[in-house]
Amino acid sequence: MTEKPLVSVIIPHFNGREILRNCLEALKKTEYQNKEVIIVNNASTDGSVDDIHHFFPGARVVNNEKNLGYAGGCNSGLANASGKYVLFLNNDTVFGREWLSILVEACEKDEKIAACQPKILSQTDREMFDYAGAAGGLIDVLGYPFARGRLFFTLEKDEKQYDAGGNIFWASGTATLIRKSVLDEAGTFDEDFFAHMEEIDLNWRMHLAGYRVVAVPEAIVYHNAGSTLKPDSPEKIYLNHRNSLVMILKNYELKNMLWIIPVRVSLEFLTLVYALLKLDFARLKGGILALIYVFINFFGIIKKRKQVHRLRKVPDSEIFKKMYRGSIAFEYFVRGISKAKDLKLK
Repeated sequence: MTEKPLVSVIIPHFNGREILRNCLEALKKTEYQNKEVIIVNNASTDGSVDDIHHFFPGARVVNNEKNLGYAGGCNSGLANASGKYVLFLNNDTVFGREWLSILVEACEKDEKIAACQPKILSQTDREMFDYAGAAGGLIDVLGYPFARGRLFFTLEKDEKQYDAGGNIFWASGTATLIRKSVLDEAGTFDEDFFAHMEEIDLNWRMHLAGYRVVAVPEAIVYHNAGSTLKPDSPEKIYLNHRNSLVMILKNYELKNMLWIIPVRVSLEFLTLVYALLKLDFARLKGGILALIYVFINFFGIIKKRKQVHRLRKVPDSEIFKKMYRGSIAFEYFVRGISKAKDLKLK
């Protein structure tokens, strides 16, 4: 019988003894045996990894001197990984026995599949999709991400409406299985992102390198999103706006970047006006700081852009086919569409 490929499970962690224990308890029960578990301690201050070897024998702990965020934490773990596949897994997730086997089987069917994600449901209400990835990540041409099962802050009930699976634009960092050889080719997480959208940026590069990303709804993960930053957190607002703009600057061909950036920046200013009228000072502050960051770091971003385009094998004309060609903000805020299934998606 052919041995199943080794999977390196990488769990970035910063504080939270109980959530980590719950995740590892579920991982113990996972039927997929050929795996190594790497816990990245992002300078936790609560001692939550001190006795991890007693709780999960065989797990390796990588200790970072400071909190490097999700991106840096994952990269630290990756440097110690030896599997054919790498499973990046949030510490606030639980799951059943077969989910990892299902993901590996999906990737093994096609070498052009760079990454896949399970269906991600809420841990607190298991009939609802989770904010972070839901049934598979998508994006519009202006760089606004959304997901099957989640548009902006509107979450859908899982009624198997997205169980066809298939191609998506990005696999959620909550739980994503990635072919390690593709990471060697397309690069790892951009650590300047710190957290939020770093997986979208990485998946974008995978598409540029000629690979596919798929959703595998037969595999299910439950995510406790409340243990991380809330959607209206000032820090999360800042990171989302900032990192989305950086992605556009890094990954589009010049001819497309030159028309998309002015449109996107105009929408950013409209968001600031709206936030001011609503006295939403967290959104106002986050949006302003995002624009300031991009302005100050513009030339550093352009330097990264040059690195990205050295690996490009696919033109934007093909990338556009994988995106929503309209504006998801217009569909949601103007037309009132709140479900991905009501959009004209290919």
